[in-house]
Amino acid sequence: MPPRLPFSLAKAEAHLRAADPVLARLIEQHDRFQPRPGTDPWSRLVRTIIFQQLAGAAARTIQRRFYALYGQPTGDELVAPTPHEVLATNDEQFRSAGVSHQKAGYLRDLAARVDDGRLALDRITSATDNEIVAQLTAVHGIGEWSAHMFLMFELCRPDVLPVGDFGVRHGVEVAYALPSHPTPTQVRAIAEPWAPFRTVASWYMWRAADSVRLGS
Repeated sequence: MPPRLPFSLAKAEAHLRAADPVLARLIEQHDRFQPRPGTDPWSRLVRTIIFQQLAGAAARTIQRRFYALYGQPTGDELVAPTPHEVLATNDEQFRSAGVSHQKAGYLRDLAARVDDGRLALDRITSATDNEIVAQLTAVHGIGEWSAHMFLMFELCRPDVLPVGDFGVRHGVEVAYALPSHPTPTQVRAIAEPWAPFRTVASWYMWRAADSVRLGS
């Protein structure tokens, strides 16, 4: 059985409709947000590092090559190596899979923190959003944006506002007909009525940005 969503999507939509007429319109115009909590935070973080600053196809190729070092399947069902396996991987093995020297360092730091308990992924669901962001951004190569995406799409936390995300800010600009790209401070002010469901509202800001990009 898949993990349950940790909040009521119907309640979130009702709140956003009542709190903000702009969001009420976006909810009517777009398909429903359907988040699915993840089941493997370690694999999500490994993938996050591998995919940084790479196009999807290139990143997936490197991911498959890297996982294949450990005898993992190379098809659609990919299983990340364990922290112990990552720590035992030498520079040449990383290079052979296409993992850069910098990302190899990031993966080793992530693995070391999980291995020694500084990053307790088995207890992460009991931590607050701010605690999780602090723990994740202590890992080399994981910034605030990546931590916010982890909260939103691995843990499905309901009240995350990724003000550093260009798409969210562009969506706010489009949806609210602003004269220029809003600053993070401006986005936070506009988003105050969205709490405690800013994750859901942010998803609709992405849809607003997409509608302009796609010409709809």
